[in-house]
Amino acid sequence: MANIAVIGGGPAGLLAAACAAQSGHKTVLFERNEKLGKKLYLTGKGRCNVTNVAEGERFFENIARNPKFLFSALRGFSCADIMGILEEQRVPLKIERGGRVFPCSDKSSDIINALGRYLNKFGVEVRLNQKVLDLKKSSEGGFEVSTGSGARTFDAVVLATGGLSYPSTGSDGFGLKLAASLGHTIQPPRAALVPLETVEDWPKQLTGLSLKNVSLSVLRKGRAIYDELGEMLFTHFGVSGPLVLSASSMIADAPEGARLSIDMKPGLTPEQLDRRLVRDFDAEPNRHLANAMKELLPSRMIPVVLSHVRIEPNKPVNQVAREERQRLAQCLKDIPLTVKGALPIEEAIITRGGINVKEIDPSTMESKLVPGLYFAGEIIDVDALTGGFNLQIAFSTGALAGRSIP
Repeated sequence: MANIAVIGGGPAGLLAAACAAQSGHKTVLFERNEKLGKKLYLTGKGRCNVTNVAEGERFFENIARNPKFLFSALRGFSCADIMGILEEQRVPLKIERGGRVFPCSDKSSDIINALGRYLNKFGVEVRLNQKVLDLKKSSEGGFEVSTGSGARTFDAVVLATGGLSYPSTGSDGFGLKLAASLGHTIQPPRAALVPLETVEDWPKQLTGLSLKNVSLSVLRKGRAIYDELGEMLFTHFGVSGPLVLSASSMIADAPEGARLSIDMKPGLTPEQLDRRLVRDFDAEPNRHLANAMKELLPSRMIPVVLSHVRIEPNKPVNQVAREERQRLAQCLKDIPLTVKGALPIEEAIITRGGINVKEIDPSTMESKLVPGLYFAGEIIDVDALTGGFNLQIAFSTGALAGRSIP
């Protein structure tokens, strides 16, 4: 039986500690906050999108960075495994659009409490309000972990301290500094899953307006690098919402200048949409154009679109020229926006970057440079799109790290 320290009480650390203890090790979990899983309270708008039921290739398509590195972790601990643990801990789950899994109660606290019970089941020693101040190799072998309460020696350590997003929850990058002090290379952290600021200022007029069942594309040099159906939100600085957050991961390295395209009617071709406009206009030929479009668009968006295509909103539809109508249809299929930049990393849901995956054994999550040091979760240079994928990565890498300690 080895003495194990897990640093970080987020999803990765919780699973690492539980799995290490389940394997028979004496395990201590250090968490700097007053409670476990503080960042989990924020996920899914407080509902906790705990995982995603996408399997195999469909899951890996949603991993934006270093997907091959995660093959062993995800194969060894899948969405079915975390769902099984939660249901065993009396948390019923539900599957929503896009394979997203939530607790039936829509309360993230139910997930956190369940994982806390799972730790207790295997006798993990949980040390709350214990900020780790230093981590170094011990002269006697193993590692020395220093906190405000003193120093303790351990045979192995799992670093699961997160990235740089939501620093108020404890993800302030200190774990990356600890890893660097032990010789690891850090890929520069950048914002991922973050709202985007736009060059155009018209989104400000629509602040708070949410669009559903629209398609958002990201184009680089005229080529689409992201195209997905879902929901998005206009803000006082630009755009946000699930589609935008996922799109931001595809341009995290250089968001400035990327072109966004909103398709308001993804189920129709431009020709079909034009025919729809003809039918609507023929039904009430004397109606003003702005009023005739209320079945097509949210009311607040109509003047913005009409301004973009340079057609007067009070123009009777029987006076709308064919070229104008076709221009309108084309615009509804491609409302352009230009990315000015991403919001600061503190506003990101997750961060891209972290421990270089080339320095970690993907079959165990153990450092290739420092035997006995393991990594799990967002501290590793992997990230995925929205929909529960990042939490599953945290659970899977945590479980693999905890199980791999000899």
